[in-house]
Amino acid sequence: MEYKLTFKDYNEALKQHRLCGLKCRSCGEVVAQPRLACGKCGSSQLDVINLQGAGVLRSFTVINVAPEGREKDVPYIVVLVELNEGPWIMGNLTGVAPDSANMELIGRKVVMEGIVAVSDKFTGGEVAGPVFALDSQLT
Repeated sequence: MEYKLTFKDYNEALKQHRLCGLKCRSCGEVVAQPRLACGKCGSSQLDVINLQGAGVLRSFTVINVAPEGREKDVPYIVVLVELNEGPWIMGNLTGVAPDSANMELIGRKVVMEGIVAVSDKFTGGEVAGPVFALDSQLT
């Protein structure tokens, strides 16, 4: 078996402001992370797809103590988003002051607005991650 979507390809797509995922040909399950086989049915018949980058904010946390190498970034908000296509993905939230983040964020619609490229002691190089913003047209 080989990866249809490697972490390197996933990371490079993010740097080009594209969010890639995989769709299982056998059962239709969609995931937003590189993997060898479908987590639902075990099939290795996966196709790379582009995800919209829109969804619903399901959870969040405010980071006040950053990993070594990201101290200048604190505080920041990390969110868990349920994408419209189904998978859940973590990212950062922009446009909301960390000290004003509260439970009213849960259930709000968000869109991927860009990326954050981070490099800290633990990542072994620059890694891109999605940055979401509240979707003012849909909330």
